[in-house]
Amino acid sequence: QEDDTFAITTTFRVNEWLDDQDRNRYLSLYRTNPRRARIVCDGDWGIADGLVFDNFKVEDFSQEEAIRTCRDVANGLDFGYVHDPTAFVSLAVDEKAKKIYVLDEMYEKGLSNQRIYDKLKSKGYERSTIIADSAEPKSIDEIKRLGIRRIKGAAKGKDSIMHGVQFIQNYEIIIHPSCKHFIEEINNYVFDKDREGNTLNKPIDEFNHLMDAMRYAIELIRKPKAGASSSKAW
Repeated sequence: QEDDTFAITTTFRVNEWLDDQDRNRYLSLYRTNPRRARIVCDGDWGIADGLVFDNFKVEDFSQEEAIRTCRDVANGLDFGYVHDPTAFVSLAVDEKAKKIYVLDEMYEKGLSNQRIYDKLKSKGYERSTIIADSAEPKSIDEIKRLGIRRIKGAAKGKDSIMHGVQFIQNYEIIIHPSCKHFIEEINNYVFDKDREGNTLNKPIDEFNHLMDAMRYAIELIRKPKAGASSSKAW
C-alpha cells in the first residue's frame, strides 16, 4: 500500500439503507456459509464470488477420529511432472452429515512413477484404493506393478468435471491445516470467464491439481459399487 493511499473497510452493519430482510440475509451467512460471511459480512480479504467451492473451512481436527467417525475414506491422484505437480489427496466422507474431511496431501513436481509409489508407500497407502487420472494408464499400470494393487483409473465422460464438482458442492469441506497446498488451491479455484467477463459453467484450468484429485477420489462415494472404500493406518 502506498503512503498516500487511505483504505477503509465498511460492512453491512453500518449501512443505514438496509432493511431487516437484507440484514437477516447477511446474518444467515454465518450459519450457512461461514467462509463467505467472513468476506461479505466482516470485510476480510478473499474471493467471495466465482469460487467453485465456497463452503469450506480450515480446522485442526484429529485425522484418526475423522476416519473412525466417517463411513468412507477415499484417495485420489492427479499426475504431473515438469510443469504441473503430482497431486494426491486423502479424504474421509461423512455422508450423513454431508461433510468431507481433507486428511492428507502430496504435492510435488518431478516425481517419477517409482518415486510416487515410494512416497505413497511411506505414507501408508500401499494397500489403499486410489482413483487416479485415467489419462495416464501407463503410469497407473506401473504403480500397480510396483505394489499399489488397488490403484485404478477414474471414469471420465462427457461433462464429468462439472458432474463431479456439482456433487462435491453438496458437502462442507473441512481441511486439516497441514494440507497447505489444498488450502491454496481451493481458495483460488474459480469459474472461468469469457472475453466479455461473463462467468462460464466450467472451472479454470489452474489451481486444479488437488481439486481434480478430490473429484477422482469422490468417485468411490458417488459409485460405491465400483470399489470399496479403504483407509490407511495412521
